[in-house]
Amino acid sequence: MQKDSPMKIADLVDHIATTTETSKTDTRKVLDALIEAMTAAAKAGDEITLPNFGKFKVREVAAREGRNPATGATIQIAASRKLAFTPAKALKDSLND
Repeated sequence: MQKDSPMKIADLVDHIATTTETSKTDTRKVLDALIEAMTAAAKAGDEITLPNFGKFKVREVAAREGRNPATGATIQIAASRKLAFTPAKALKDSLND
C-alpha cells in the first residue's frame, strides 16, 4: 500500500511512542540523539550498520565536468562526499512480501 505523502518525523515519533508505550517527548529526544550520532559518524567517514535495515556509507565522488542545463556550457563539478544507503536482505525481502 502506497501513501500519497512521505512519512514525516511527527508520524515516526507517533508510531514509535505508541509501539514502545513511551511519551512523544522522550521518543523525540531519542530520535534526535540517533540522528545526531549517525550524522557525526557519517562526517567522520564511518560506516553505519543497522541490522535488518541496511548500511549507510560515505562515498567519495571525484571532480568531473558537467553541463549547465540552461546554457549548455561546460562546468566543473567539484569533488564531494555522498552518503549512500544499501538495504539489508531482510528489508529487501520484506518489501516483496
